[in-house]
Amino acid sequence: MTALPTSIALVHEWFTPRAVGGSEAVVEQLDALLHPQLFALVDGESQRPGSWLHGRRIETSFIQTLPWGVSHVQQYLPLLPLAIEQLDLGGYPLVLSSNHLVAKGVITGPDQLHVSYVHTPVRYAWDQMHAYLARSALARSPLGPLIRGQLHRLRQWDVVSSSRVDHLIANSRFTARRIQRCWRRTATVVHPPVEVARFRWDQPRSDTYLSVCRLVPYKRVDLVVGAFNRLGLPLVVIGDGPERRRLEAMAGPNVQFLGHRPADEVTTWLQQCRAYVYAGLEDFGIAPVEAMAAGAPVIALGQGGLLDSVRCLESGAAQPTGLLFPDQSVESLAAALDHFHTERLWRRFPADAQHEWALRFSPACFRRRIQERLETLWLAHRHRLAHARAPVPLEELPPIDGAA
Repeated sequence: MTALPTSIALVHEWFTPRAVGGSEAVVEQLDALLHPQLFALVDGESQRPGSWLHGRRIETSFIQTLPWGVSHVQQYLPLLPLAIEQLDLGGYPLVLSSNHLVAKGVITGPDQLHVSYVHTPVRYAWDQMHAYLARSALARSPLGPLIRGQLHRLRQWDVVSSSRVDHLIANSRFTARRIQRCWRRTATVVHPPVEVARFRWDQPRSDTYLSVCRLVPYKRVDLVVGAFNRLGLPLVVIGDGPERRRLEAMAGPNVQFLGHRPADEVTTWLQQCRAYVYAGLEDFGIAPVEAMAAGAPVIALGQGGLLDSVRCLESGAAQPTGLLFPDQSVESLAAALDHFHTERLWRRFPADAQHEWALRFSPACFRRRIQERLETLWLAHRHRLAHARAPVPLEELPPIDGAA
């Protein structure tokens, strides 16, 4: 086993009370594994009682001191590349970044090793830009050309800053393909950690289907509601967001919206639902893995990161965990739901097997894989440094002037 350096820097975009997704779970596991010094654009957590970061020293950027910088850091998007470059990481031989926007853009020296765990290239600057602009009222205003110009500059900086990283790690094969497309870089894959052990798979199951996610446009809950409207099957939607009013207006009486619910209540629903349903295109997808850990099969779009976690029954895969539909449309999802319901396919997804499969994505598995990868990279880096610091062989030096 190769010992990693004791002085390690870990850079994350921001720590705020509202940032509690998969990227924060990765950072928390890396922090427990490596005990690094934390850096971020802003920190709203170290002074908040109850946070896992309470009492920690977190180095921040000048965005921290700007008006509403902590609570609304993304409003300063044009300044974020500059801000991340101002973080001083000179004393750390190993630098890790947790990147979904600008964290990978930190500046390091030739003797430092920089490894970036990439959750996604910036969605709204790359392949999802047109969808983002179409639903943005600001982009349709007279400021639209300015916003498009800013996204153009962000793409340029995004490519340039990706070349500063020594090694890229992606959270899924889909993200690795997006990295290759956007940055022309190769990434290895280490799936993110999911708290799977907290779920029980042996609970009685109801006839109700479940959707759990933020109610934002790219999650495509509108397709889920449309499909259940068509079939009349019972659906519970847990989550909140700007799409909720529109979704409630289009939903039939068989669709129930519960809004944001406590984690323990969400766990109960996952452990008792007939199946978990999702129509969005995800870079990885934490909730589907949680559903499988709770013994529920997954009915989801057969694209993106879910291809790494959900094993489709129709593909003939061993230990199937769900049913994947091919197209992001009401028709495609409704056909999959009708097939699942009519053929009573839930009988072919034993809950204990669902849970067993999900254990492959546990925090312990993540820590083992990421440590193995970091140790391999650090050993290769040490060898390169040793070679660079060795005396230059005499035969490689030019002759002394006047020598024969």
